[in-house]
Amino acid sequence: MARYFISDLHLQPSRMDLAKGYYDFCEQHLSQGDELYILGDFFDAWIGDDEDGDFYKDVIQQLAALKGRGVRTYFMHGNRDFLVGDKFTELTGATLLEENCTITLTDGRTALLLHGDSLCTDDIEYMAFRQQVRNPAWQAQILALPLEHRRAMAADLRAKSKSMNSNKAEDIMDVAETSVNAAFEKANTSLMIHGHTHRPNRHKHTSSLGVCERIVLGDWEQTGWYLKDDNSTVELVEFPL
Repeated sequence: MARYFISDLHLQPSRMDLAKGYYDFCEQHLSQGDELYILGDFFDAWIGDDEDGDFYKDVIQQLAALKGRGVRTYFMHGNRDFLVGDKFTELTGATLLEENCTITLTDGRTALLLHGDSLCTDDIEYMAFRQQVRNPAWQAQILALPLEHRRAMAADLRAKSKSMNSNKAEDIMDVAETSVNAAFEKANTSLMIHGHTHRPNRHKHTSSLGVCERIVLGDWEQTGWYLKDDNSTVELVEFPL
């Protein structure tokens, strides 16, 4: 049994190449007994579990097919797909993970899993937005709107986000060292796996727990990224789409 971790695919109808790359990845790498962990921003935008577009129906069917093949799938909310809910997990067979959950890898280490945006605490503007959209009352209000209204809202939010990010310093949008160390200490673990920043790498940090490792998953654009945990080996892999 192997575990695979992916994030930031940003699947969307206008990028069928990303969908094909994801489908190919699943076909070529995942087999019965394996586990797939999707750590957020699987979709470029998810407007609710009543999404009825053909593209999204195909993705849901593919996830359901993974379950049929004996692959266990775990899904964590990102900043683009925080409206994924119970109907999605029912249709796909995926298990919804709470952010900041932990699992034990094959080498015996306990790994803290999160999307990663909660660590970007130097970006005050984004953190205020995150607090708003993660509020259950706000989400219920949005989900009560018609589908077309929500689609327009999602497109507007993406455009505004792109515009705002273009004017921010690069370090503002990266993780804050103090927040990383606090997360290590709160979880009492020396290994962290996340995405969000689109800066794939393996980092060393020093906290009260000693030397810790932070593994950042890459976004899927011209290439894809996954982290594989198998037979006590944890490998970050880039591959062509």
